[in-house]
Formats: sequence, structure tokens, C-alpha cells
Amino acid sequence: MSRRKHPEHVNHERWLVSYADFITLLFAFFVVLFASSQTDKKKQIKLAEAMQSAFTPLGTFDAHSKTPPLTDINAAAITKATLTPLLPTTSTETLEQTKARLTKLLAEQVAAGHIPPGGMTMRITPDGLVISLHEAGFFPSGSAEVRAASVPMLTILATTLPAGPLRVEGHTDDVPIHTAQFASNWELSTARSTAIARLLLEHGPINPVNLSAAGYAEFHPVASNATEDGRTQNRRVDIILLRHPGASQ
Repeated sequence: MSRRKHPEHVNHERWLVSYADFITLLFAFFVVLFASSQTDKKKQIKLAEAMQSAFTPLGTFDAHSKTPPLTDINAAAITKATLTPLLPTTSTETLEQTKARLTKLLAEQVAAGHIPPGGMTMRITPDGLVISLHEAGFFPSGSAEVRAASVPMLTILATTLPAGPLRVEGHTDDVPIHTAQFASNWELSTARSTAIARLLLEHGPINPVNLSAAGYAEFHPVASNATEDGRTQNRRVDIILLRHPGASQ
């Protein structure tokens, strides 16, 4: 007499294996999404700066622009600058008095090592007070990125210049430049002047209506380009405190 076969036991919990695999894959998926969302912030800033440099027109700027500044400014340098005791500015101050006051502040910045001797000079011309920011004190060679160490002096200028029309002019020597960023001295001089203009607007109460910026390449020299010393003097950004409002147009 044959034995009765018992039915095989059916495992009703096999679905747990598939469910566990599904949860594991879902976890891995979200890990990949999280990792891909953590992009390099510095690369984002550099990309934004490059796009802004390409599309920003020549002229005045919005003092409350939401785009990142053209330069990577050291926050500690800005904080230090704001702690520097500033001399009062009066609307009746003459150009000679402004020059004397800024000369004293400049000496303090040179003594603090923020600007090398001769990095900034001043002269009075028929147009007004010309404050020359020389390349050695404010820009790396062939670059429009403002040195972080010079930000305190620029902050002082932005907060103490008398109210009135300002013109920022970029100048170079006659040595040609052709890089991925600057096709010629026209682009370099313009980028430098706009970088200084942006800093003045961001760190002071300057009215954008009173500010203009332009680049003149090598065509407005103040010295001969035949010597190294002359070329050094020509590589500059001039901030001109104009005598007459109409001169800024």
C-alpha cells in the first residue's frame, strides 16, 4: 500500500526578498541624486563671473546687482577695511584737500603692507583729481582680478570720496595681449575699469548715476612705452573725481 504524498510547503514570505532588493536599489538611487546635487560652488561662481564678463555692457552698473562680483574678495580684508578710522568728507572740500586727505590714508595702507609704495598715485588735472591705481598694487599681470590685499584701500575710496561724478578709466601699455580671456588690450583695460567700478559701488554710497567706466587700451599713456618704467606707469586704472558733472557723460 503506497504512502500518501503530503503537499509541498509554500513559502509565503518570498516577497520580502524582492521588497528588500527594491528598497536597496531605491536607497542607492537617492544616494546618487544627493551626490550629484553637491556641485563645486567655486566652479559655479567662476562660471557666473565668466558669463557676466562676457555680457555686461560698458557703462554704469546697478549698485544692488544680484550677480556675483567680478573678483573673489577676501572677507577678512573687507572687515579690516571697515574698521579703519576714516576722516570725514565734506561737500565743500576742495580737490587739494581731498588729495591731502587720501594721501594720508594711502600712507597708512602702504605701512600696513596692503599696497606697495607707488601702487597708487594722485594728481590734479583740468578734468579733476586723478587717482591712479597701478597694476603692481591692484592687479596681477595680465589679469582683471583685483588683489584681495588692495580691497581695504578701495573700500576707503568708496566710503570717503566726495559725492559727485566719477569716471573710471582702464589703461595698459603698448605690449599686445592675446589670451583666452582678453583678445587685446581693449578688453583688458575695460575689464579692469569695470572691476574697480563694481567694487566702488558695492562698498560705498556712490550713486550709480554719477559713475561711468571705460577702457582706453594703450592709447592714453602718461609716460613713454619705450622704457619698462614708463610701461609700468601706463598700466593703471584711473579714478577721476570730475570737476564738472557734464564731464562724466
